[in-house]
Formats: sequence, structure tokens, C-alpha cells
Amino acid sequence: MLVVPGRNGKDLCDSHLGMTRRAVLRVGGSGLFGLTLGSLFKLQAANAAAGVKGGPGWNKAKSVVMVYLQGGPSHIDLWDPKENVPDKVRSAFKNIPTKIPGVQFTENLPKLAQVNDKFTMIRSMGYTPVGLFNHTAAIYQMMTGYTTDKVSPSGQLEPPTPKDFPNFGSNIIRLKPSDVPMLPFVMLPRPLQESNVVGKAGTAGFLGRDYDPYTLYPDGDDMDMAKMEKIRVDDLKLRPEVFAARLERRAKLREMIDAGMPEIDNAVADYKLDEYYDRALNLVISGRAREAFDIGREDAKTRDRYGRNTFGQSLLLARRLVEAGTRVVEVIWPKVANSDNHSWDHHVGLTERMKNRSAPMLDGGLSAFIADLDDRGLLDETLVVAVGEFGRSPEKGVSTSGNGNSADGRDHWPYCFTAVVAGAGTKRGYVHGKSDKTASAPLEDAVHPGELLASIYHSVGIDPETIVYNHLNQPRELVKAQAVGKLFA
Repeated sequence: MLVVPGRNGKDLCDSHLGMTRRAVLRVGGSGLFGLTLGSLFKLQAANAAAGVKGGPGWNKAKSVVMVYLQGGPSHIDLWDPKENVPDKVRSAFKNIPTKIPGVQFTENLPKLAQVNDKFTMIRSMGYTPVGLFNHTAAIYQMMTGYTTDKVSPSGQLEPPTPKDFPNFGSNIIRLKPSDVPMLPFVMLPRPLQESNVVGKAGTAGFLGRDYDPYTLYPDGDDMDMAKMEKIRVDDLKLRPEVFAARLERRAKLREMIDAGMPEIDNAVADYKLDEYYDRALNLVISGRAREAFDIGREDAKTRDRYGRNTFGQSLLLARRLVEAGTRVVEVIWPKVANSDNHSWDHHVGLTERMKNRSAPMLDGGLSAFIADLDDRGLLDETLVVAVGEFGRSPEKGVSTSGNGNSADGRDHWPYCFTAVVAGAGTKRGYVHGKSDKTASAPLEDAVHPGELLASIYHSVGIDPETIVYNHLNQPRELVKAQAVGKLFA
């Protein structure tokens, strides 16, 4: 029997250690052709050194920005409107043309309609739920690629635990560490949340807290549109009495002391304390993070273009973070999933709430973000993904999740919804897949959330089937899916 050796308790995220499930399975048969396990490792190392490509879009993204539309926006009332359908299905909004001939949005997205030649729309997102009708469990799947073992009848989960699967951003910064003194993974302006379950799927889980995102949650209520003006990054600042040169001298003194204490060095070698210390020191001294967070450096015209609201200014900050070298930014829709006002959870009052609150913020912010990245040449190396955990029911006023819905409301609908992807080698002006005549189910080229995550990993040059070990030392793929090749040019 062939035994593949490994290190107990260690994951295989490092590029020089990582193996995919496919590679392991191939070892058995490869002996017939003279390829031993040792040869396999040598070949793998040679391939990594040569920069082997994985097809269109492979390793194009230096950064990823996830624009997470927490709450589940109605695809029918935004970017997949339908005509000649029953009144209970038809959107209250008029259709408008876009830059792509034959493709229509609703009147809620006039600005995005003028830049959709810069991005791909996936109109065939969907999955069959297993306890995933409500937000928390669906968010967990979208962010980790895995469903959870414990789902209550309401669909909610337990709070975050060290046993959780990692957020995809944590996996990325583990595999693709930043080479500049900058925060590698930032989440803003609020946590993922449904009711009292806060932060589920927003941590590094079993990878350990070293790979948690830096969370930027400014003070202020969700309806405070000026909360981004209250950003505080005191933990990234030097105290006034501590100059950078003085701090560096302290670091050298620490090194001298460490040199005389080899026993302690040996005892803590596995914890990489020097690496973590140096990373923190460089981050504080460089000032890159402080400067990136200083949104006041942007001119008034640019800030107005993004929208003087929490969502728009969060996207502007995301652009600044990408410019400074942040690997992953997650911009969470600035309203808790199951709530009113500008939430996407439109069980009641959809027409007024979408028209006057949520849609204008999405339209102005996302259109400005994509266009701005493109104008600055950043879109070539930045992957942008905008998606919610599900769509909304084609038929108004029906209950699909146990929630009550008014005649002007739509319930949760995981079977079919829309996502947007842009940049980093993805196609421009492309519509992937097609929903049926009532937007109830994918008609062509269905895409599962796991495949969307696999496409993100592919874009940053990570094989989606790379193996990691969980808290029980069990091997797990990053995601059990393959990238959607048709999304890439």
C-alpha cells in the first residue's frame, strides 16, 4: 500500500509543500510509467519554479475584492429582468438598455448599465439548499465553499469557532503571502451577520488567528452614512514619542539579546516569532496602511463619484488598499442581513426600499469602483466579485423560508441569482449562463457558489483542490469544485 508521508498537524498551504488531491491520487498509477513519489515531488517543484500556467485567467489577480451583497438582492429587480411574465413575477421597474446589445437591466441600475462592457455577469448562479434557505448558513457556504454540519430549522448557525472552515481570503493570504509591508486581508465596514450570529464565515477558522482579516468597523449605526469619516487606525500608528529610527534600534537590541539565548530560540522556532515581529514592525514603520486608510486624501469629486455613503466610501477605501498592496478586501454590504431600510432582505416594501435606498448605493458605488480601477490600470490585476448569498423568489408574496412576505416582497431564493465578476483576465461585456423565463432556475451553464470560489482561487494562481488540514488533522480541499473556464478571456 502506498503511504504519502506528511507532517502531523501541519497544513499544506505553502506552495513548497502543497499537493492537490489529484496529484496524490495519481501517484499510484504513475509508478507504472517509472514516476516514483520522489520524482513527483521533484516534478512539482520544477513546475512551480517554471510558473506553470493553469489555463486562461490563471494567476492574473494580484488582489481580490469581494463586494458582498449580504442579504440577498433580487436579481429580477436589478440585472436579470423578465418580460411577458405573470404580474406576481414581473418587476415593478422598467427595463433599460445597457452597453451590451440585447442585454437589459432595470431602471435601478442606470450607471452600471453604462459600464457593463467592462465586466461579466453570471446569470446562472444557483444551488439546491440543504438547510441553506436563510442567511447565515448560505453566507457560510459562499465564503468557505462548505456547508455546515449543524443548521437549525431557521438556517442560523452557532457563532464563529476555531473549527470553522476558513474564509477564502484567509486561504489566499496563507498561500499567497504579501511581499509588501501592508495588511494582507481587510474586511469592512461591518461583519457578516444575521440576527445575533456575528462574524460566521468571516474568520480564518482552523487555519488560526494569524490569518484572520484586519477588521475595520467604524463606530456608528448602520444608517449613519458618514461613518467612514470616523475611521480610527490607532493600532497602526507610532506613539508621538517613539520615532521610527528609535523603534528600529529597539529591534536591533532585541536581536542581540535573542542571539545570546539559543535555548529560547530553539524552543519557539516553530512559532515563527521573528517573522511575525518583523512583519508587524515593518507595517507600523512603513506607514502604508495608515496612508491607505486616510480616505481624506481623495479629492471631493472622486468621493462624490463613489457616493457619500458607507458603501460607496468603503469601495473607495478598497481601491486605496489594493493600490497599497492589500491582497484581499471584503466589502460587506453595510446593513445586517435580516433587517429593514437599505438591507437587501426585501420581504416587504421592496419597490420603495430598492428604488430609494439600496439600489442607488449599489449602482453609484460599484459602477464608480469598476470604472476607476479600469481608468487607473488596476483592473488588469484586480479581481472584483459582487454577489449575495442568494437571490429573491420570482413570485412575490410567497414564503420559501418560513418568513412572512407582503405582496410587494420577495423571499429567499437560492436556486437562481446573479453575480458580477470583473478584471484579472475575466471577459469584458460577457453574460455567462442564462436563467429560465421567470428567473427561477439556470437554463444554461449553471454555476455553483463553490465553482465561483474555485474561479477566485484560480485567478490568484491557487489550485482549488490544494489540500489543507483541519483542526482534526483531516485533509480537506480548499473547495470541492473547479474554476469556470468560460469566465476568463
